[in-house]
Order: sequence, then structure tokens, then C-alpha cells
Amino acid sequence: MRRTDLRGRTLDAVALRSLVPRAEVDVAAALATVAPICEDVRARGTAALVELTERFDGVRLSDVRVPREALSSALAALDPQVRAALEESVRRARLVHADQRRTDTTTRLAPGGTVTERWVPVGRVGLYVPGGRAVYPSSVVMNVVPAQEAGVASIAVTSPAQRDHGGLPHPTILAACELLGVREVYAVGGAQAVAMFAYGARGADGEVVVAPVDVVTGPGNIYVASAKRYVQGVVGIDSEAGPTEIAVLADDTADPRHVAADLVSQAEHDPMAAAVLVTPSRALADAVDAALVELVPAAKHAARIAEALAGSQSGVVLVDDVDAGVAVVDAYAAEHLEVQTADARAVAARVRNAGAVFVGAHSPVSLGDYCAGSNHVLPTGGTATHSGGLSVQTFLRPVHVVDYDEAALREVAGHVVALAESEDLPAHGQAVTARFA
Repeated sequence: MRRTDLRGRTLDAVALRSLVPRAEVDVAAALATVAPICEDVRARGTAALVELTERFDGVRLSDVRVPREALSSALAALDPQVRAALEESVRRARLVHADQRRTDTTTRLAPGGTVTERWVPVGRVGLYVPGGRAVYPSSVVMNVVPAQEAGVASIAVTSPAQRDHGGLPHPTILAACELLGVREVYAVGGAQAVAMFAYGARGADGEVVVAPVDVVTGPGNIYVASAKRYVQGVVGIDSEAGPTEIAVLADDTADPRHVAADLVSQAEHDPMAAAVLVTPSRALADAVDAALVELVPAAKHAARIAEALAGSQSGVVLVDDVDAGVAVVDAYAAEHLEVQTADARAVAARVRNAGAVFVGAHSPVSLGDYCAGSNHVLPTGGTATHSGGLSVQTFLRPVHVVDYDEAALREVAGHVVALAESEDLPAHGQAVTARFA
């Protein structure tokens, strides 16, 4: 892995962001490809979905919706060990996400005057589960569980059609949907799947085949991310998730094989995956490099991992001390941040910008991918400076309920009139005073 030496340099956050390794992902440039796809789906509905799926996935669909019996058959055929693991993942995710559910709050401003903030679930959501290089039943769990815990009444899932599975999504994904009680599942991927959820889709006779949703969530490739940007405003989205990334802040107390294994685990996703080690210890960096020489060739996806680790988005950043390392990882704002230092909890508590923080030697990112109970749909590309991961809040919207009686309104009427006059909107004030004429 290439190295960036920041020792002896005092840099602000802006400078640090320009120096740390970062994947070059141009979501805006992909809009030129994505826009006509989305508009085609908006205009032609299922006919466009069938043609686009054949073009991009090599599958000619007879129906975009997965048959009910395919879901039940997939769960019945699921390996018992995988089923047990999924059930445990669901159990833990439910515990964490149930605690995120907000309660309504009423504030009393005056006798007879209250404002209540209600948390109302959106009516319908479309959840995207990627396919391709890997199979992601865990992403079914991470999308569906918070939506269910939020109280969303209508949940639909889509995942790319697979030639090797009769034109259906991977059976493990179908099994996870059945396990979670999601029966509305589609065999559509890419930008066209996002457009399908945003605009809905009608069949040749004009009937609604896919009803439009209120929110689209889930990770995907650059075209999925670009499509989410294109339809944002028509629907809500969680984020424009790009290639996965891991940063490890480690000192000389860390085990270099643990660090190397964790970098490899995320590089396994994609050649564009980012793996960054930030450390004040040159000895640790050398030991991690040595461990990578051993681990990478032995991995199942060695070529993919090697390409990711050698890419410009990955590398080792040498710093003066752990304090400087915290500044670097805060500027980087990683999707996943591991802290493997002395007093790791205290160091982790100082981090402000990360999608999720994994503390100490026994909290690897892989745990969060599957069974920590946390959500693995997280902000990438530095957006963790202003965005968080998928949660129950993604599927809730606050509604303020204003309830004033006559006395409470009379008490504040003068202030309303004064402010209305100051904004040259006198009818606003008159709407209040008319009640006391």
C-alpha cells in the first residue's frame, strides 16, 4: 500500500481532506447515463423495465415481480446454519433499532397552548439490495428491520435478476425477505430499479404493477447512487452510498495481523473499495504490509483485493501521534472506522466524523456488517461529516401539531401582529385579530 507521510506537518481539516486517499467517484458524471434510463421507466413502465433488465442483466423477464412461491421455496431450501445466522442478525438488529424509535413530545407554551411533535412513519418504502460480485442478504436485514421498527405499512424490496437463478434475485436474498415477512419483491436492479420505485410502473394495459414509494434506501453501485440523486425530491433517499471504505486508526499496541485482516475484508467488496491505515507507528505499518503479503494471495478474491489495496483510494497515512491521527480520521470521515489503540474507548469518544466506529481489537467491521446489531448502510465519500447511517429515523417524519385555545392565542396575538407588520404581511396579523373582533 502506498504511504502518505504527514509527520512533522500541521494541517487543517481542509488540507487533510485533500491529502488522505479517497476513491474517485463522479456521481454527477453518471447522471448522463442514468437520466434517460429513469425517464424511460417513467414513460413506459414495465416495458422499459423488461428491456433494460435484458440489456444490463441478460435476463428476459416475464414478470418483474418475484412469485410468492419462489420466496417460500428459497427459505425452505436455505442452509440451516445460514438461516440461524440470519435469525440472530435480525434479533440483534431489532433490539438496536427498536431503541431508536422516538416518542411524541408535547411542549406547553402557555395555559391552553401546546405544540406536539409527532413521529409519523412514511407510508411506503422501496429498499434496494445489490447483486453482482457478492450476495447481500445482510442488506435485506439492514434495510427491512429499521423500516419495520419505524412502523412502515408497505415495504417493497428489489434486487437484480440473476441469469444463474432463473431470472430471479439470488435465493438467499429471497429467503431473507421471506424470513422478514416481506412478500413484495422485484427482480430489477440498477438505476431502473430506483426509477421504478420513484415513479411506479404500469403495465401494457395501464394497470399499476408497481406502486410508487415515499422513500428509497439501500446501497448500490455508482449508477444506483446517481439514480437516487436524480429522483431525490420526487422521493426521499437515505444517501448516495459509494464504494465501501474502512479506516483503521492504530498505534503500536495493535496486532498487525488483525489490522491487515480487516483491511482485506473490506477490499474484498470491490476493486474500488478504500482501505486506509492511519498510524503513528512506522513499525506497525511495516508489519501490516508484511501481513498483507501473506494474506492477500491466500484470499479467495485475491485479484480484487490486490487491486483495491493498490488503488489511489487506499494507503497508509503516517502521523506524529494518536492525536494527529484523530484529526486525520475526522477529516477523512470514513464509512467504517476502527480504533485499535491504547485506551481505545477514550480515543473513539473523541471522533466526530464516521459512519460507524468500531472500538478495540475485538470489534471488527465484519461484526457490524452482520451481527453487531448496528446498521451497515452507512455514509461514504466523506459524507459522514453531515450524514448518518440508515436508521429508524430514515423512515419517520416529524409533524408539529399546534393546539391553542382562545386565551392562549389572545395572549400572543400582539406579537404575531407586530411580526406580520414588520414583514409587510398585514393579512397574517388580521387572520389573528379577526378572531377577537
